[in-house]
Amino acid sequence: MQNLKVALVQADLVWQNPQANRQKFESMIAAIESSVDLIVLPEMFTTGFTMEGAALAETMDGPSVLWMQKMAQRLGAVLVGSIIVQEKGTIFNRFIWARPQGKPGWYDKRHLFRMAGEHKVYSAGRDLRTFTLKGWRVRPFVCYDLRFPVWSRNVNLAYDVALYVANWPQRRVSAWRSLLQARAAENQAYVVGVNRVGTDGLNIPYSGESLAVDAVGNILADLGHTEKVVTVELDREALERYREKFPAWKDADRFALLD
Repeated sequence: MQNLKVALVQADLVWQNPQANRQKFESMIAAIESSVDLIVLPEMFTTGFTMEGAALAETMDGPSVLWMQKMAQRLGAVLVGSIIVQEKGTIFNRFIWARPQGKPGWYDKRHLFRMAGEHKVYSAGRDLRTFTLKGWRVRPFVCYDLRFPVWSRNVNLAYDVALYVANWPQRRVSAWRSLLQARAAENQAYVVGVNRVGTDGLNIPYSGESLAVDAVGNILADLGHTEKVVTVELDREALERYREKFPAWKDADRFALLD
């Protein structure tokens, strides 16, 4: 199978201003110098991590999803990130998988950050999703999901890459880094985590530190603390060779999710 080229896009978000954020990301994406397969934006990339969901929610045929589809088609790459979506009167923090052709896929954030009251505004997703790209199986997660290893568990190597899009504050960034590496090592999969930088409208600072991590837990890319786009190539042969040589996944505990 082919290697997978992934662009991590780390940015300062304009507070609750979808149009300004779409314009910012369009400029940042345009600066990518080589062709890529997958472009990853942060959590709530059009608004910042806000509890004003009712006022800012869009639909699946709204301007942000349409923009993502247009950009994916223009670039010939899958474009992902989460936005606020309302569907049948329910509001979700929804990860969008925008393909160059066809309808977008999606995953709704499972674990809602109660310390910010997210669970009072948004509804939790119930289903894991896995997308396929160039033969790679990619599983999406959103921010707080990172803290829950059972939800991320790679049962029988069901996925090859885990994506975590986030608005993870600076004061807890050591956990962000440690958990991204842990999820990669325990699941024997590549992990890509894309965070934001800057200070949001609630005066909460974010230090970025978006990472790409290999299946052993080694850091392949670290975006530091500034706005930046970095492309990393995920090596398929290296992943398969490691899983064959060190098949720890075969000894994983069996379990069932009750809810």
